[in-house]
Amino acid sequence: MVNEERLVTLFKELCLINAPALVEAESVAFGRKTLETMGLEVWEDNASSEIGGNANNLIAKLASNVSGQVPSIFFSAHFDTVEPTEGLVIQERDGVLYSDGNTILGADDKAGMAPAIEAIRVIQENDLPHGDIFLLFSVAEEIGLKGAFALKIEELDVDFGYVLDTGPPVGSFVVRTATHDVLEVTIHGKPAHAGKDPEKGVSAIQVAAEAISKMKLGRIGPETTANVGLISGGSANNVVPAEVKIMAEARSTDPAEVDDQIEHMVMEFEAAARKFGATVEIRHDRHYGGYQIADDTPVVRCAVNAAKALGMSGELRTTLGGSDANAFNQKGTPTIVMGTGMEQIHTHDEHVSRKDLVNMARLCLEVVAQTVLSGRD
Repeated sequence: MVNEERLVTLFKELCLINAPALVEAESVAFGRKTLETMGLEVWEDNASSEIGGNANNLIAKLASNVSGQVPSIFFSAHFDTVEPTEGLVIQERDGVLYSDGNTILGADDKAGMAPAIEAIRVIQENDLPHGDIFLLFSVAEEIGLKGAFALKIEELDVDFGYVLDTGPPVGSFVVRTATHDVLEVTIHGKPAHAGKDPEKGVSAIQVAAEAISKMKLGRIGPETTANVGLISGGSANNVVPAEVKIMAEARSTDPAEVDDQIEHMVMEFEAAARKFGATVEIRHDRHYGGYQIADDTPVVRCAVNAAKALGMSGELRTTLGGSDANAFNQKGTPTIVMGTGMEQIHTHDEHVSRKDLVNMARLCLEVVAQTVLSGRD
């Protein structure tokens, strides 16, 4: 029932619209027109005013066509890409879609969005039974799930849902993820001429190096990691650097381990500052909380039953990465992530196969069928 050519065409059209985070207006307008043409109830929220972008989250609803108690569900994906795709050239080799290598493809997350839309089209064309189905297409996911946190999902009265936004295999599901904390650190030293009076200065770079050298970083435990990702500072090669800014993070499926790691990193920055006579400002933010969804909950049962009905694994996975599901779960709506076919995401080798796009649409259709069956149990 899935129309492969229509699906692939939509996927390409979505990818070809340049939509970096906070600049998704053209992509949202295209998505809105597409969904309105399908006859769905479509609206936008006011996320742009909350997050400082030029576009809102896009929401659409296909009203139930069955009687009785059938769960209300949603499928979700995000418009924005991790970097711009201006000038994207899409190539196809052996049934796999790539960019020409000069940009990312944008399969993250159009490989989630296009199959979800195709599934709704198939439902409409074949008058398949379904409960209320929402499509939640967010903005600014790549910079901290900003659109999802701004989206008032609690007002939609949905029972549970699925975010189509992780790698293969199709038919696997992320039910457990990490808590992710971020540190923004500014070290204030003292400037001096590096050749004439270096002893009169306090090198903020040296303080940073001292602190980082003492830190536990990388793989801290089986499901705990930490990283110092960005360092910037200094003014000239002949000036003792007076200021350095650092971005660092810690993640774990155990919030207590995140807390311990963050405390350790903060202590090392503070100790190094004291040692050299510098000062340090530290801002600590919880980027998002983790979640763990039990195997026997409806959101998981419907997904696993759907996958197995199609001969897929139904594997339940843990990941330290985040997605809009973290935000939706934090707001109280049970949500898991569906594995898509997108591979090598965030790189210029990103790609997805036609087969996986089709299978994602098939899986969405079967999830809908399983929710109807669950309502009749």
